Amino acid sequence: MTEHITSVRTYLLVFIALMILTAVTVLVAFQDFGAWNDVVALTIAVIKASLVVLFFMHIYHSTRLSKLVVVSGLVWLVILIGLTLSDYLSRGLVGLASS
Repeated sequence: MTEHITSVRTYLLVFIALMILTAVTVLVAFQDFGAWNDVVALTIAVIKASLVVLFFMHIYHSTRLSKLVVVSGLVWLVILIGLTLSDYLSRGLVGLASS
């Protein structure tokens, strides 16, 4: 099995993108987007995390099994967050049903 070697140029471009996104995160932190504050912050965070996983953890040029493990972890995270949110968002409804 041959191993892919990522060029220094790719690492530098990803690093620059991460630095730009970090600056955008700081700038966005001082803006008021109302209810969209969390959505904007999490979107930037997901993009930065994706860059780190794909390039610095070498998932981009990895085998299908490694990609499956990453996707499985993300699916499991979505399930756990969904279950937590369903519990949290339904707490106000329990008080209404008992009255």
